[in-house]
Amino acid sequence: MTMSQEPKQNRVLVFGTFDLLHPGHLSFLRQARKLGRELYVVVARDKNSEKLKGKHPIQNEQFRLNAIAKLPFVTKALLGQIELSHRYKLVRELEPDIIALGYDQFLLTTTLADDFKVLGLNIQLVRLKPYRADRYKSSILRQKLNN
Repeated sequence: MTMSQEPKQNRVLVFGTFDLLHPGHLSFLRQARKLGRELYVVVARDKNSEKLKGKHPIQNEQFRLNAIAKLPFVTKALLGQIELSHRYKLVRELEPDIIALGYDQFLLTTTLADDFKVLGLNIQLVRLKPYRADRYKSSILRQKLNN
């Protein structure tokens, strides 16, 4: 790989529930990994996912964490903070160059850029493209399971 082909940034961080891991999640994670040399994935706690989305994940947080951690392109998978009010603790600890957001990831993300400025964090935000969102979306898969 020549210098011009190497990713310019080192560390990419993503957040998500990753319930019922599917090709849409994998596409999101692969896109994020292409933005840097390291990909850190924060998996949402069951309690926080339920609080934000109004429903409990089908798979528990440990199952989802283990599934993400096994992916060869993920540098490290971690569970999110227990309290949403501490959500930037991991961001400060991991010091990412980029935070990649899913095409439909808007909960708690609308004020990120402003929050980072206030906190003195210089982090680029990148919104990634969907992968067959009409088919591979957790809410659609969940609905199919319930039918």
